[in-house]
Amino acid sequence: MAVGVLLITHPGIGSATVAVATRLLRSLPLRCEALEVPFDGDPDALLPQASAALRRVDGGDGVLVLTDLYGATPSNLAAKVARLGTPVRRVSALSLPMLLRVMNYAELTLDELPAVAAAGARNGVLMDDA
Repeated sequence: MAVGVLLITHPGIGSATVAVATRLLRSLPLRCEALEVPFDGDPDALLPQASAALRRVDGGDGVLVLTDLYGATPSNLAAKVARLGTPVRRVSALSLPMLLRVMNYAELTLDELPAVAAAGARNGVLMDDA
């Protein structure tokens, strides 16, 4: 059994992030899928699609849902999905370093992965003089 990862994002973000992570890691150790939400999408109308995606990635230990922008439609849809019964933890501000960090700690529990995701995002921000 394992935690699944579901990215719920605006168009073009989730699928590209998963594609790059897959290319870099060659294969993802956790089930992972992206659901891209139209800008004018209705969270209630999208709930069945999100629920199906949640079930596809759930490896039996719950699902980490990563969204791109807290308070926007993808994040609001993630909040609705979290109330369907499957154990869910939600983290916003999706970035490639966040997803890579989660995949590199695939053995951790659903309760541990949100902190790992947040650390990946924070540690992925670097400033230099270039």
